[in-house]
Amino acid sequence: MTTFTTRRFLQSLGLLAVGTLLAACGKKEAETPPPAEAPAAVAAASAAPPPPAKVYVVGTDAAYAPFELQNEKGEIVGLTIDIVSAVAQKAGIEVKFVNTPWEGIFNSLQQGDRDMLASSITITDERKQTMDFTNPYFDAYQLIAVKENSKVAKFDDLKKLKVGVQTGTTGDEAVTKLLGKNSTAIKRFESTPLALKELEAGGVDAVVADNGVVVNYVTNNAGAKFKTVSDKAFVPEQYGFAVKKGNTELLEKLNKGLADIKADGTYDQIYAKYFGAPAAAAPAMAASK
Repeated sequence: MTTFTTRRFLQSLGLLAVGTLLAACGKKEAETPPPAEAPAAVAAASAAPPPPAKVYVVGTDAAYAPFELQNEKGEIVGLTIDIVSAVAQKAGIEVKFVNTPWEGIFNSLQQGDRDMLASSITITDERKQTMDFTNPYFDAYQLIAVKENSKVAKFDDLKKLKVGVQTGTTGDEAVTKLLGKNSTAIKRFESTPLALKELEAGGVDAVVADNGVVVNYVTNNAGAKFKTVSDKAFVPEQYGFAVKKGNTELLEKLNKGLADIKADGTYDQIYAKYFGAPAAAAPAMAASK
């Protein structure tokens, strides 16, 4: 017969209590559901990050003071740049300017390397066939630059002279019509300032180019001793921003922004910064490429 002592009874009772306690704890842990995530945390985790804002790449030939040029820091500045920046702000878009040589600037738009062009580009029927233009942002005309002692008084006087032009500009087109497509008297340059430098050196007798660029050069290079000659034969022209054919979304944004800066006086302030008077009060100071 087994003797069940008080000590063993108490030990058994203790073990039974511990087992009951552990079972209760295990059951509690199993039955307790995991804490629910806060709704805001779930939404933040599942929401996709917003797409980055579209930055429109603007091609410009930065060798056309005072419209498009590079300052001493290498930054692209000028009247056209200020206008595009103001238009972009009004339109709620971001732009990035990229220096683009004139000879390849239109191809860069067609190939999609540039979203728009802002480079003193004349709006012409021929160009409208391959690209779309905004409303005009600048009135322009051609101007002749010659030495102070030159006898040139009108455009026709250039027929027997050597004439410098910037390749592919409307000045180039006008001189080609006057002297002939195959004329060896026409000297073409990558930029108008280079053509004017050639005039200063005596390599050409005259330069036909945008009057804003010519006036700016003559004003800032008094030692060259140039004079300018205008002619009614030069048809007034207008600058516009160019976008790829069919890009109506961007075109509408640019036109809206342009209308806004003209309405609130911003355009006149920019014009006066470069030409000393608001556009409405000043004569046209530039011709077009």
